[in-house]
Amino acid sequence: MTEIAVTAGKSNSNNLLRRDIRFLGNILGEVLVHQGGNELLDIVEKIRETSKSLRAVFIPDLHEEFKQLISSLEPEIRHQVIRAFAIYFQLVNIAEQNHRIRRKRDYERSAGDAVQAGSIEASVRDLKENGFTYYEAQEILEGMSLELVMTAHPTEAKRRPILDIHKRIAEDVMLLDNPTLTFREREQLREKLLNEVITLWQTDELRDRKPTVIDEVRNGMYYFHETLFHVLPDVYQELERCLGKYYPEHHWHVPKYLRFGSWIGGDRDGNPSVTADVTWQTLNMQRKMAIREYQLALARMFKHLSFSTSIIDVTDELMASIQKDRLQVTLHKTPEWHNEKEPYRIKLSYMTEKLHNVLDETKKGTSELYENAQELIVDLKIIDRSLRHHYADYVADTHLSQMIRQVELFGFHTATLDIRQHSQEHEKAMTEILAKMNITSNYAELKEEEKLVLLEQLLNDPRPLTSPYQEYSESTTECLDVYRTVFRAQKEFGVQCITSYLISMTEAGSDILEVMVFAKEVGLFRKDPDGTVVCTLQSVPLFETIEDLHEAPAIMSRLFEMPIYRQSVAAMNDLQEIMLGYSDSNKDGGVVTANWELRVALKQITATAKKYGVKLKFFHGRGGALGRGGMPLNRSILVQPPETIGGGIKITEQGEVISSRYSLKGIAYRSLEQATSALIKAAINAKLYDENNQQEEEWDEIIAGISETSLNKYQDLVFRDPDFLKFFKESTPLGEVGELNIGSRPSKRKNSDRFEDLRAIPWVFAWTQSRYLFPAWYAAGTSLYNFYQDDEKKLQILQDMYHNSTFFRSLIDTLQLAIIKADLVIAKEYSRMCGDQEVRDRVFGKIEEEFNLTKEMVLKITGLPEILDDAPALQESIRQRNPYVDPLSYLQVQLLTELRAVREKDQDDAVLLREVLLTINGIAAGLRNTG
Repeated sequence: MTEIAVTAGKSNSNNLLRRDIRFLGNILGEVLVHQGGNELLDIVEKIRETSKSLRAVFIPDLHEEFKQLISSLEPEIRHQVIRAFAIYFQLVNIAEQNHRIRRKRDYERSAGDAVQAGSIEASVRDLKENGFTYYEAQEILEGMSLELVMTAHPTEAKRRPILDIHKRIAEDVMLLDNPTLTFREREQLREKLLNEVITLWQTDELRDRKPTVIDEVRNGMYYFHETLFHVLPDVYQELERCLGKYYPEHHWHVPKYLRFGSWIGGDRDGNPSVTADVTWQTLNMQRKMAIREYQLALARMFKHLSFSTSIIDVTDELMASIQKDRLQVTLHKTPEWHNEKEPYRIKLSYMTEKLHNVLDETKKGTSELYENAQELIVDLKIIDRSLRHHYADYVADTHLSQMIRQVELFGFHTATLDIRQHSQEHEKAMTEILAKMNITSNYAELKEEEKLVLLEQLLNDPRPLTSPYQEYSESTTECLDVYRTVFRAQKEFGVQCITSYLISMTEAGSDILEVMVFAKEVGLFRKDPDGTVVCTLQSVPLFETIEDLHEAPAIMSRLFEMPIYRQSVAAMNDLQEIMLGYSDSNKDGGVVTANWELRVALKQITATAKKYGVKLKFFHGRGGALGRGGMPLNRSILVQPPETIGGGIKITEQGEVISSRYSLKGIAYRSLEQATSALIKAAINAKLYDENNQQEEEWDEIIAGISETSLNKYQDLVFRDPDFLKFFKESTPLGEVGELNIGSRPSKRKNSDRFEDLRAIPWVFAWTQSRYLFPAWYAAGTSLYNFYQDDEKKLQILQDMYHNSTFFRSLIDTLQLAIIKADLVIAKEYSRMCGDQEVRDRVFGKIEEEFNLTKEMVLKITGLPEILDDAPALQESIRQRNPYVDPLSYLQVQLLTELRAVREKDQDDAVLLREVLLTINGIAAGLRNTG
């Protein structure tokens, strides 16, 4: 396991990546010999070499020989071969992540005054060069908003101990760049890495149980502790530095434009484990994390603020605050500082005690704790002003500024928690409550307009709907408890701890109003006698299917016309949040139609809101995989229609995307830097955007036609072919993916075999594992060709669109990536698992034909000889990974076939299942995608 090629080039940077991969590959080879003898290494090398040869030139006889080699492996050696390839990919991924950090550092070291593309400085320079004044730049900053929301969607296949080992290996490998290391130090580093890889080899990749929701909360908080608490302030600091450079006549304090949210512990859609109690526990854990981070920051500050009044004069304000603390706070958990000439350390002692007391229930209602994060900021600014008073401004800039920014960003709640539930759950609860109150016997059976009229009446009526003397079903009680928990949380942790309640599968305005009525029931919404509406929890519709995207503008228009609803939006600063689902829309209509319909919905809902004076914050529910809207963070911002970003953007960060972007500080910083740069660039584009662009209107008409053709082609197979679902289930590891313990949430919303009830994540995960990547490209070829029809003039139009339309280029580039990652030769091996030969040949034939047509059309439109010729580094990385993924795919087919044969006899085989799950992990690491 010593070889994987990297893009050819003379740069020292690429040589270092080759060095790291070779170095780690050699270490893994030693571990294989140490753990399994030379026989294991020889078999692994033979499989690898044969796979590489097949990728170089496909020879049918060699292909059969390769499959025979795979199938002849004894179970014990087979198990180790799977793990060898899987761990190899883990090590390659670490090396490539480190290389991203190295490339940025190399650029900064060698570029001099040059500005790196995609950097914060590049976007601030663009502001200046486009003639934006200080006041216009300030307006842009105040209007910018990006919230990245971590979800617990089950797409992270790696366990936490594995992530910890990866982090240690990454840190050690980075030390290889240190030119001052002695020979002995390098040997010690090598020994340390050898120990880490042995530990990795002997650590189980698979979970022995599904994680609990609280496990998932801890996993999410890991990234806040490891990177985000430290990196996010650095991004703000860099933006302020660049603004100061290009607008030097002004002092800058950038408003809060970039922050993190979470669904983990709040998303109960289809997950009965997320109860009101779990949500409360989550909020407490998040507060403890924030308090712990601030205590650590104060402890670090304590070491540096040794200033003595024997030498300097502090402000009277600082001394007065210390005196006040002495009168109000008793030091129990924090040692008292007895050197009266070091007032900063005395002040920090009291601040640390007050932070301790935030978590002490017995201190509630006293002056011995910080009631909120703003009170902590007040104390920090007192210290900051005093430091600057005696010209220790460098210390203030280094220590105080960062902590003040941390408290501004994370508060006492770390991240804003969203609540999410399926619309049907609200309707069921509302039906029961209204029946018990004799308001209507069967609310669920009312027509939509009747529901809207009734719900509007209830919102205007100050009387409660529920009674403590009534007994409700368990599900209705839990539904109400969620709202009571939100009300209690806003009182305990501050209003910002929870502000949005997302409604999955929103199909009508009543779905949105139901949540408001429940909010009214507990005090989260009220209309005062003077007509003032107070609302601290917003109903956020989630439009997911193609049909719902079509209906969304009319739904929102009907609500904005309703006075009580419009007043509730006014109470939220005239800002309405709306979420759009990329996963279910793709599953519903295919990649072309989903992307197009989402774009149309964005524009139409924006136009609707504008008529009513409402600003919109769009929440983009993107997954990590191509079939779920996955793309680099900065691209996902820039691809939005310029007129739709004015109220801010929210984007989900899911599963393996979280670990790939936020495990290492250098990667996290670059990702957030690029996102900031993209936000500013998008704001510039919005300011310069011409709404009457006739060329764009003509292109939109063409894409609409392409989308319609794509939808018909996609649904002909997925929905109208009676055998398609059978083919999908039998020719992919769908069922086995559900046995991989990577999430607390079930893989289906209901205990049902209906396609509609299958979640988008296992849908995409299974297609990715089997190398089809079907959701990421199917029906694109037919729809593009249907417009082209061998007409060179029409091809020229498509090529012009590719070069000049941000949306169309993004779509075609996404197809490029899907095509190069897919492998229909291997997918055909999976198709053989479909028991009905007629179904297998017919369905696979359609898929293969469409794949070839899609590839042909993409090459024509891009004008490239081969897929991704315009991105050679990415092209080479994928091509060089494929020979190492292939053996795992063939092994998976063999193991699935054996396991399913055993299960058909109503038996099971834990060893076979374990090996299947190991191949799933390995392929996920190799393709760098799950669901």
